[in-house]
Amino acid sequence: MKFGISVIVAGVLLSAVAASSWAQGSLTASQFDGKTSLAGREVSVVAGGLYDRYQSNPPLSVIAAEAPDIDLSWFRELKKTRVDMGFESYSPNFYYRNSRVTVVFTADIDSLRALMPARVLEEVQPLQIWPGRGLVAFTAYAYHYCDNDSYNEIALSIVTSKPGLANLGPVTLIGQSISKDLWGYVLKLPVNTELAEVRGVVGYNLPKWQTDINFRETAESVVFEIIDKETGKVDVRFEGENLSDLSDEIEMVTNSFTNIGHDGELAYGYAISRQQSHASSSNGESVKLTLNDGSLSTVIKSLDLGKMLKYEYVPEFQSALYAPEPLKAMLEGD
Repeated sequence: MKFGISVIVAGVLLSAVAASSWAQGSLTASQFDGKTSLAGREVSVVAGGLYDRYQSNPPLSVIAAEAPDIDLSWFRELKKTRVDMGFESYSPNFYYRNSRVTVVFTADIDSLRALMPARVLEEVQPLQIWPGRGLVAFTAYAYHYCDNDSYNEIALSIVTSKPGLANLGPVTLIGQSISKDLWGYVLKLPVNTELAEVRGVVGYNLPKWQTDINFRETAESVVFEIIDKETGKVDVRFEGENLSDLSDEIEMVTNSFTNIGHDGELAYGYAISRQQSHASSSNGESVKLTLNDGSLSTVIKSLDLGKMLKYEYVPEFQSALYAPEPLKAMLEGD
């Protein structure tokens, strides 16, 4: 595909804007002055951004030109396919440069089960690591540069067994950790762009809503603030230490979820991540989770969080998110 000079110039300018947004953690509202039609809805997008131009299928040559410092070798091994997921798109969705932090807490097992649909509980169960206690993961993502431009996201997930396999509690947890094949049920998933919200709700049937999510990183820590949509005040604040013992050994991790699709049948989706820089800690002083009075804090408080088991600091990773598929097909394939 050939591009005119004006398109190349626009790409260079957009790259400069994106680079600035990585430092600040989010794009400004004035940059979302583009519009696209998605699932019968007019959605705000970054004018001239990747999604505006390529609708989830940008040529890797464009990414290489706009962000020449990004290693695209892994993405060249992957193949996108055209899919219908409530709207026409391409799977997998590519996330070229990102960072995340995850903290895993113990939580009341009965509270976790109560928040999962009965249909889902027929196939997966929260992992019970000791009597009365399960696990919940709080993950904060900063997607700096991806097919959907850039956005921030917070995932609150119950750690579960894999569909079709026995739930052996700690043994299952150890097995998932060793194989880097992690399963969960997503409870809450706020995002800070309309595009991410609509794609997540319509395409993946995930519990997304749009609200402000502030991200910043200092020399000592990374901070995410989730704003309550109703009050406009900070609802949840997470601060995690920038761990110093970083590994640059590539680590491949698969994160999968089970839920109910729009057709009422059980479905599953997954993302494969290529972790380029990462470290972890079991020191509870590495993180600080502050809960206030908003909707997300209310849910987290109801889980009776206990001991922090693990903190993961991943300042650099890439990811490929695949469109959901019927769970029945996966179980029959196994």
